[in-house]
Amino acid sequence: MTEPSVIFVDDEPHIRQAIAQALTLEDLPVACFADAESGLAAITPEYNGVVLCDYNMPGMDGLEMLCAIQAMDETIPVIILTGQGDISTAVSAMQQGAYDFIEKPFNHDELVELLRHAIEKRHLALENRRLKAQLRHLAKPGPRILGDTPSMKKVMDTITPILDISANTLLYGETGSGKDALARYIHENSTRGAHNFVAINCGAVPENLIESELFGHEAGAFTGADKRRIGKVEHAHLGTLFLDEVESMPMPLQIKLLRVLEEQKVERLGSNQVQDVDVRIIAATKSDLKALSDEGRFRADLYYRLNVVKVDIPPLRERKEDIPMLFHHFVLIAAARYDRESIPLDASQAVSLMHHSWPGNVRELRNLAERYVLLGPAALDDSEPVAKADVSGRRTLMEMMDSFEHSVLTSALNACHGSIKDTMVQLGVARKTLYDKMKKHGLDKAQFKD
Repeated sequence: MTEPSVIFVDDEPHIRQAIAQALTLEDLPVACFADAESGLAAITPEYNGVVLCDYNMPGMDGLEMLCAIQAMDETIPVIILTGQGDISTAVSAMQQGAYDFIEKPFNHDELVELLRHAIEKRHLALENRRLKAQLRHLAKPGPRILGDTPSMKKVMDTITPILDISANTLLYGETGSGKDALARYIHENSTRGAHNFVAINCGAVPENLIESELFGHEAGAFTGADKRRIGKVEHAHLGTLFLDEVESMPMPLQIKLLRVLEEQKVERLGSNQVQDVDVRIIAATKSDLKALSDEGRFRADLYYRLNVVKVDIPPLRERKEDIPMLFHHFVLIAAARYDRESIPLDASQAVSLMHHSWPGNVRELRNLAERYVLLGPAALDDSEPVAKADVSGRRTLMEMMDSFEHSVLTSALNACHGSIKDTMVQLGVARKTLYDKMKKHGLDKAQFKD
């Protein structure tokens, strides 16, 4: 059952019936209650709507109900219905934290507009709450892999069965396609998630230091080694070691890494003692390791050891239908980080983003989302996505039109928080047309409500 957007409390049956009919016609789901006690029983701190209640009621009155709701969650908007001319009640309600008040008899359009504004405020409050909770855990990432396109579903279908199996995994994808995020997702959602996720970029560490970084060293092992250092492999014991840009690993080090993978033992530089390790390896590359191994530039035996499960991560240009959802996600995170308002894309802006070739992939999209939050919509006008178009010939015209229609619908429903009426206005279509299109693409308004 759809959660009501409005909980209405009034002891007069005819008023409850009239309000229920009026709000339903405005696409505002409503639940009506005859007294404050039963209305309160339907409200939780996670309630994603607004409370409209009469002031004069038997038992608990409107102000007492307001106090009870605020004790539960002070960000739930409460609108008080007052008798005509009862200014003192209205002032008292506002002083106690009511969102607003409205006098009887009230104007229908005024009430609907007030409710919509209050609902939007509640959506933003819950959204900010969720984002702040996410930001508190940034030190221990728990990334989400977003995407509904067939290529991303294939990625998830590949990794889901092996999350709890310590099979070495090779991630292949272009720079910025999300290899690091996917590696962290695999780790966080596996039985190893309570242990360390240790990442090293094999192309960023100087060749004379990478062996010590990986395997550690004892004090005095070489000049400057004044104390023992635990290497990345040993630090990842019971957890996951992520080797990014593994194609850059020096050939002599590949031999030592292969021995660690085969024996599950590591020996620090300058030591004759071996340490047992239980490590899952996730390697990432933007190069064709098989071709490199055939050319003798990467050890074939290490390639086959790493390539137990291979995951091909599609570039963003091959999953354009995911762009509006990804952009919205990055905007929400940036808005919470910079304490700015998150402004949803409209349909035309979403189309502009989908026309870009995205050479920087998801990383480029995330950076644009941050500029969008900091600079506003003007950031899109000054960026490449609006100016460049990339028409792919890999799909039929009908397939591309369907993808475009799906993305526009998704973006509009997202911006309107699932409101059918607002989406109709934004897209300029009739209600039946919109419902038919949503049914065609398997979209439900409930999935877009915050």
